[in-house]
Amino acid sequence: MKFITKKIHAYLDYPVALSLMVLPFLLGLGSSNPLALYISVATGIAALILTLLTDHETGVYRILSYKFHLIVDFMVAIVFILAPFILSFEGLDAYYYWTIGATVLVVVGLHKPETAGTPLMS
Repeated sequence: MKFITKKIHAYLDYPVALSLMVLPFLLGLGSSNPLALYISVATGIAALILTLLTDHETGVYRILSYKFHLIVDFMVAIVFILAPFILSFEGLDAYYYWTIGATVLVVVGLHKPETAGTPLMS
């Protein structure tokens, strides 16, 4: 039941990048470790750049393949899930990272593969 297409993913990327930059301030992240705030903001900036450079519906420069984009998303999800353990995030800081990490894993896991006529490495 994979239903998240390349097009849907493309339109999710900008709001997600913006959320990663804004939510840490709105939620007051960083009480258990200041890195809880900074890592999310830096990841949001990197996600915005990645989206601008990805070859998909909303990519501006379309230099990077969509497959590469999905691999980066997967790696970010793993880092977000592990960060609270490694960096001793507690409370809201930890829950934020676990929630974002799990959500990204679900989105990547529900990615609908490209059809035979459309190569994934375009």
